[in-house]
Amino acid sequence: MAKRSAQSADPGAPPLYQLIYGVLREHIEDGSFPNGLVLSETQVARAFKASRIPAGAALKRLLGEGLVREHRGRGYLAGGAIASEPVRLDLATAGLRVPDALANDLKMRNRRERIYPDVEHTVAACLSYGRFQINESALAEFYGVSRTVAHEVLTRLERTGLAMQDINQRWYAGPLTKDLLREHYEMRWLLEPIALGQAHPKLTAAELKSKLARIERAQRGRCGPSHLERLEHDLHVGIVLKCDNAQLRETIRRSQLPIIVTHSTFDNFQEPNEIMIMLREHRAIIGHLIAGRRRAAARALKEHLRRSMEPNVALLERLRFATPPELPPYLMLAPR
Repeated sequence: MAKRSAQSADPGAPPLYQLIYGVLREHIEDGSFPNGLVLSETQVARAFKASRIPAGAALKRLLGEGLVREHRGRGYLAGGAIASEPVRLDLATAGLRVPDALANDLKMRNRRERIYPDVEHTVAACLSYGRFQINESALAEFYGVSRTVAHEVLTRLERTGLAMQDINQRWYAGPLTKDLLREHYEMRWLLEPIALGQAHPKLTAAELKSKLARIERAQRGRCGPSHLERLEHDLHVGIVLKCDNAQLRETIRRSQLPIIVTHSTFDNFQEPNEIMIMLREHRAIIGHLIAGRRRAAARALKEHLRRSMEPNVALLERLRFATPPELPPYLMLAPR
């Protein structure tokens, strides 16, 4: 296996936004960037070959330290002094220097971020069918990345609770057992109502009405697996995980992953009556939020999760003896 850089291999390495922030701060403080240089999320993300999320986080930290200032709601201006005119330059033209070590690290991080969501979804969707071995070399070959990147993806899966290594350094995922499923649901009905309360002030009427409209369309016609997963995501991720507490978000997400993505795998196991009940409950929760009834929404969410547990345990039992979906070459069903 190729030797990994300290930053990219170490689970405790600085988040990407901190690396971007450090480079931008150095350029502002040493005068490499002209006073008044326009810095937008899109521009910074493009320069560092990253997404807008870490770019935005880096700029907000610089704003908090007074090293940039807001510019008419369209980004930021470098420097604390007021410039006569905004300076609009590509960051490379403006003098951006990205150290070679950081450039290599960003390249590796970008590859990992590109494939991780797909691997996470694929592995989580298989847990209901049993125990699977994950082949690190096959994973690297399938996505056209190095073994280093594949290993980091699996290490991240391990931190989310979706994968584990045995004493022989082989990677496994699953199975999702009835007891574990019940524990996940208990965590969710204890924590998601709290997160919903935190998220409520951030929710706009427009986005809530958009989610409500999707539920109403589903109630009028057949709801396929991918649509079901979208509706689950709307409530439990798009709303609940907007809470402020990062530790709360991460804990909830660990218990959500094996459950929500399962909807994309069991088209032949759907229970129409259960789906209609779920849609009514989702509609009631979002209706409370639109009306500003935060506590009623939290109570309805808790009851929805408590009621959903046993039907999903029954579904898990049916899936245990079903044929898994078509698997990518890096996943192999382990002997029962």
